[in-house]
Amino acid sequence: MTNLKLTSLTAHRSAAFLRFLAAFAIATASVPAAQPQVKLQQLSTDTFSNSSSQHATEVGPDSFAFGSTIVTAFQVGRNFASGSTDIGFSTSTDGGNTWTSGYLPGITQYYQGGQYQAATDPSVVFDAMHKVWIIASLGVGLLSNDVLVSLSTDGLNWGNPVVVDNTSLFADKPWIGCDNNDKQYYFHYGHCYVSWDDAGQADQMKMSTSTDGGDHWSTPYTLPTGFGLGGQPVVAAKGTATVPFLGSGMQYFYSTDGGKTWRKVGKISSVTTHQVKGGLRVTGALPSVAVDGGNKVYVVWQDCRFRTNCSSNDIVMSTSSDGMKWSAVTRIPIDATNSTVDHFIPGIAVDPSTSGKSAHLALTYYYYPVANCTAKTCNLSVGYVSSQDGGQTWSSAQKLTSGMKVTWLPGTLLGYMVGDYISTSYVNGKAYGVFAVAAKPGSKYNEATFAPASGLLEEANAPVFSSAGEQPVPDAKSDHGPLAYWDSDGRLPKRRVTRK
Repeated sequence: MTNLKLTSLTAHRSAAFLRFLAAFAIATASVPAAQPQVKLQQLSTDTFSNSSSQHATEVGPDSFAFGSTIVTAFQVGRNFASGSTDIGFSTSTDGGNTWTSGYLPGITQYYQGGQYQAATDPSVVFDAMHKVWIIASLGVGLLSNDVLVSLSTDGLNWGNPVVVDNTSLFADKPWIGCDNNDKQYYFHYGHCYVSWDDAGQADQMKMSTSTDGGDHWSTPYTLPTGFGLGGQPVVAAKGTATVPFLGSGMQYFYSTDGGKTWRKVGKISSVTTHQVKGGLRVTGALPSVAVDGGNKVYVVWQDCRFRTNCSSNDIVMSTSSDGMKWSAVTRIPIDATNSTVDHFIPGIAVDPSTSGKSAHLALTYYYYPVANCTAKTCNLSVGYVSSQDGGQTWSSAQKLTSGMKVTWLPGTLLGYMVGDYISTSYVNGKAYGVFAVAAKPGSKYNEATFAPASGLLEEANAPVFSSAGEQPVPDAKSDHGPLAYWDSDGRLPKRRVTRK
């Protein structure tokens, strides 16, 4: 990335001038200053050898932190057709210093007595009331998928899966969240929520709730007007559970009664996207969602509305204090809107010990330095930015890794795969991005899950950048036509829809 330095200012210059200078820098520079690549730590290795999968590969990580423990989960041994050999995990109980990895038992036929042909789409949460770690995933069968959860009291030893739902025609994209608020609205404390879409019912959104630490789950609640994928349940103020998802734009629905009923499928924003090049699998503009210590909700996704001719994607954000009313979309100023950089697959985190205008945000994302590239020329990279003021201003971009060729990634029906998700979590004030990194294959692939070796700290006096005052390009439109969406593994045709 191109260097950009803010001119040194004498102490008597006003804060207003500082804000002007930061805005000027964003408008005129191609990319803020990139720091040197940080030291990364490999968290896990694909040791499976079944012939139905592409080894050694790991894709699509999620993570969650509570106290000094962080748990990650990801697909291991990606299949071309659907899912993976198993779901892997890697856990640190000492704030990210050391990690222990393994596989979830009892899901697939390749590890400890499972029945399913494959597993996919893991997400992680901690239920503070019941003191249990929960990984949600899909067990992939020949004709249908089942929504599952695996439970652990320490993040290291996992039991056989509990079935959340086996009644959907073709479940897809499950995600789990829990209400960990023990001081307010305690009657929802310990409620955990799993969302998914039923690809066999035109992507109809469904929800199930547990109040006993994941041992038992309610009969699925079907959203009559909710159609989409990628829903991520989180808990906003007053115990309101809200689920942003990609539907007709970025939408949401919510529950105020602990998941007994779900209401009002509403709109957060339209979605305008640049088609990521190089044959890389990018499953729409799936949201990434996080909550601060005051239960303010932050939703980010890739979007090209601020770029002339939708030439590349930025990462954009909308927020809500109650999970029902959402702010206007703002652009995260990773670089200028006239740059060539394409940003996609974001993962947002908020330090839970911070909130409001003092909330610390961390964003990890994939990007191409040059958007208009091919499978031979695309340079797949991972970047990171942070904010110490609730997203009003952001740090300069930090390059975590670069130089990946998409052809080094496992193939799928929907393209080369690094993952549908990327993840970031805060542990003891440090941000840990968790993401898949690939090297040039030898006799087999060479892709695994990595994280910064020592976490990432914000620099208190570093330059900051703002997108305040920026407006979307008038009548911004996606640079591609209607997309024919299948389920996220390309296995079952869905309705043909236009993602706006």
